[in-house]
Amino acid sequence: MDLAANLQSVRQRVAAACRRSARDPAAVALLAVSKGHPPETVAAAAGLGLSLFGESRVQEAKTKIPQCPGRLRWQMIGHLQSNKCRDAVSLFSMIQSVDSLPLAAEIAKWTGHFAKTMPVLLEINVAGESSKFGCPPENLLADIRRFNALPRIEIHGLMTVAPFAPDPEKVRPIFRRLRDLKEQCESILGAPLPHLSMGMSGDFEVAIEEGATIIRLGGALFGPRGRAGLPPGRGEGGA
Repeated sequence: MDLAANLQSVRQRVAAACRRSARDPAAVALLAVSKGHPPETVAAAAGLGLSLFGESRVQEAKTKIPQCPGRLRWQMIGHLQSNKCRDAVSLFSMIQSVDSLPLAAEIAKWTGHFAKTMPVLLEINVAGESSKFGCPPENLLADIRRFNALPRIEIHGLMTVAPFAPDPEKVRPIFRRLRDLKEQCESILGAPLPHLSMGMSGDFEVAIEEGATIIRLGGALFGPRGRAGLPPGRGEGGA
């Protein structure tokens, strides 16, 4: 693995996608998906200038984060179970995978316990895949005010995991739909939602063209990390 070369390539591709869509590359945050990688790999990535990292499993993050450079920011990108909310609130600077009102309420309970405010993204199952977590779009629009009313929860935007497709153009409508949903939520709330977390190693350029502000990259940075039954890098949350 040549992490430096991979990162340089990713940054060039991000810049090219931003040129095509008349966007500022500084408006696109690169989140390094470090699940399954040891603290030494995280430290190497941090040494190259990366500061935002994503984990999908609370237990792995709980062990790994204390062994990594202290200046890094960590976000939860995988499915979060209610019984892991206490640890998630204490470990992460943002939870991207809030997919239901009960989960959001449980997070709000623990933010009160830790006397902190938690920025969150609402995870939306845009494609309606039965194998994926995420709030259905129609539920989002019906419940967005209730999400927003929870104490110590700050909704910063939306997140989605697009279906796997060898041709990233096939998932462009998914990203476009998430952007449209964000705009509808902004209209309902009368306030801006700054973030769209969408795009992974196989489709991040299309996601940027459709407005992504956070891209979640694992394989493009660290190399393949496949699991049985999944294409390399397609774990829940992003890679």
